[in-house]
Amino acid sequence: MLGAGENGRVKVKGSRQSMTAHLLSALEPKLDESALLTVDLGALGRNWREVARRSQPGICSAVIKADGYGLGLEPVMRVLLAQGCSTFFVATLSEGRRARAVSRDATIYLLNGLAQDSPVGLKALNIRPVLNRLAEIAEWTAAGGGTAALHIDTGMNRLGLPAKDADLATILAQGFTLSLVMSHFACAERASAAMNDRQIAEFAALRAKFPGVPASLANSSGIFLPQNPVLDLTRPGYAVYGGNPTPGRANPMEPVVRLAARILEMRDAAPGETVGYGATWAATRPTRLAVVGVGYADGLPVSASAAPGKPPAEAFVEGRRCPIVGRVSMDLSVLDVTDARGAERGGWVEILGEEIGVDELAERARTIGYEILTRLGQRYARAYVGG
Repeated sequence: MLGAGENGRVKVKGSRQSMTAHLLSALEPKLDESALLTVDLGALGRNWREVARRSQPGICSAVIKADGYGLGLEPVMRVLLAQGCSTFFVATLSEGRRARAVSRDATIYLLNGLAQDSPVGLKALNIRPVLNRLAEIAEWTAAGGGTAALHIDTGMNRLGLPAKDADLATILAQGFTLSLVMSHFACAERASAAMNDRQIAEFAALRAKFPGVPASLANSSGIFLPQNPVLDLTRPGYAVYGGNPTPGRANPMEPVVRLAARILEMRDAAPGETVGYGATWAATRPTRLAVVGVGYADGLPVSASAAPGKPPAEAFVEGRRCPIVGRVSMDLSVLDVTDARGAERGGWVEILGEEIGVDELAERARTIGYEILTRLGQRYARAYVGG
């Protein structure tokens, strides 16, 4: 069943559906864009339940920053609330404001700490800052204090209180309620990385300075480490959205996003003819080309193009994998569909889905799946299914 979604997006209510001709046919009257992004909220909920199971006996939260990793903060949060998630992490005050509008009762932490004048806004919204340095602790206290988390750096050298400054007496003397002490893995996606053991040991020594305060270390990949560092609270993000938290092994998560693009134009290229800016690709045989309305302005990286020494990204067309040829441009990409019998103008190709996941596209584009997800364009028509 079709229904109106946020910001004019389309919702499909019912059981889990993949990107099929049936779904596309049902949505066709609603589509006024050249590409459709489908978000499987049912799969997202099941992914969260799986990481929550692996987080036991700890509690599982969810990271919903960057607009729910590009999939829509509000629909993502509502599904996770329905699954039993009650603690969320955002990066900015504007994200926190959106999250609070979804739930009056959820526990919301702001990862990026305090910005100028943000203590007043945080307190008004009952959002807990993650304090990253002594100056922020002083600023929070000066604003009247309240419940907050403390981030201690154990190796990222990004945000976080240096371990040498993590003195319990100094911190607690500031007069605020400490609800969580946390750190962040630098190399959890590589289970064999020596740094994982070093961070686990260092954080164990640091959290001992804060008896009775819940502790959190594991992100998505951290939940799957053999050391099982789930502690009191885990903070999954990428895995919830279908990304593989165990690179090099089979993905234990279900795909959540599917991206289909309409074929705008079919063309024939003779051997020697080139495609796209810079004439970086030339046909070596009589070639059938399909032009689709997805480019780098929509989140398909230029680096997904074919280049010497690397395979191009592919799309799934009429049951066949078809490579991107030529350079990805702002609004358009071109596929070699010579071997995809039945490809025609107005038909659909699948760029992301069951056949080609975010991690494979990221590998072909020489980037990471996080970037692919969070840059999915706002020009797509969107459908939410399974929620």
